[in-house]
Amino acid sequence: MSGSTDQTDPTNPTNRQLGERYTHSLMNTFGPPKLALVRGEGAHVWDADGKEYVDLLGGIAVNTLGHAHPALVAAVTEQMSTLGHISNFFTSGPQVELAETLLRLVGAGPGKVFLANSGTEANEAAFKLTRRTGRTQVVVAEGGFHGRTMGALALTSKAAYREPFEPLPGHVTFVPYGDADALREAVSDQTAAILLEPIQGEAGVVPAPDGYLHAARALADESGALLWLDEVQTGMGRTGEWFAHAGQVVPDVLTLAKGLGGGYPIGAVIGLGRAADLLEPGNHGTTFGGSPVACAAALAVIRTVESEGLLEHARAAGERLREGLGADPRVTEVRGRGLLIGLDLVSETAAAVVDAAQEAGWIVNMPTPDRIRLAPPLVLTDADVEAFLQAWPAILDKAGT
Repeated sequence: MSGSTDQTDPTNPTNRQLGERYTHSLMNTFGPPKLALVRGEGAHVWDADGKEYVDLLGGIAVNTLGHAHPALVAAVTEQMSTLGHISNFFTSGPQVELAETLLRLVGAGPGKVFLANSGTEANEAAFKLTRRTGRTQVVVAEGGFHGRTMGALALTSKAAYREPFEPLPGHVTFVPYGDADALREAVSDQTAAILLEPIQGEAGVVPAPDGYLHAARALADESGALLWLDEVQTGMGRTGEWFAHAGQVVPDVLTLAKGLGGGYPIGAVIGLGRAADLLEPGNHGTTFGGSPVACAAALAVIRTVESEGLLEHARAAGERLREGLGADPRVTEVRGRGLLIGLDLVSETAAAVVDAAQEAGWIVNMPTPDRIRLAPPLVLTDADVEAFLQAWPAILDKAGT
């Protein structure tokens, strides 16, 4: 049969075989894998058994250009064949050009960039940067997620993540997300930074209420604190704009990763104004951060988003998805912007919805028992959008929602 895999061929292991080998060879930090994926093209992927899926998760908001995009493949291949790794004793054209490009996209005046390898590393660096103010307190919203390293974890409120590793670095104060009064009560002249996500992704795509970021900006100005926005998940076109905070406020510190490299690991800290010069030689570093290959990948992503009109496409495709998904009465709320979408179900059947969707050839995510998250590649086609909307009622039926 076309697309089938020889079940006994050791050179073509099945989903089951790779899953068993995974169990015996990799640490159990993620639980058993749902699938073994072997290739992708655009927003589509194929598993080891030959089954095709539409990837509506995009590596958790990472695969901006989908899978195997020619521009990204060419950029990484050309750069690796020219100059791969050089350490940060030296610089390269792609490194400088990427920093200049990010500052252009932010469009908020003078600033400087530190390049890392991931979101948690970007937030770790930014956390250290805040200590250079001479203050120690960071005020953070509950429900946020900022990473798994010890410093970034200290900024993440979820008890299940934190408690096995306490004591964590302090001095961190958590306040309810979206509550400007609670924020005001927590911020003082000892506050180094206010850390917020414009849209909380891991909580199930929860946007900041109107005026909340403005209130945070005003509090930071009044107290002398930095306003630090974590756009690791929301940045680089995910919301139909380069950054989710665009048109609302100007942060002092901005952290990015995920979609920046389109699948190639890279993260960034952007310091604006006085925050640009807080880190000095010897304060921080990274072996791999800002490598020519990672920077070439990020530049290819940015150029392709611009040349293919993917910001506009993300806005239009996201609007169609939100409208169509919310039309089913078993969906009580749909949130998000662009192609970062969260929805609430009438019952705690999100796990069953994920399974039913996968069985039907769609990859979606469950951030909470009653919530579904979508973060597909920005190259998701209109045909895939319509096909998913047609499949959605049957998926909910199968899940018993």
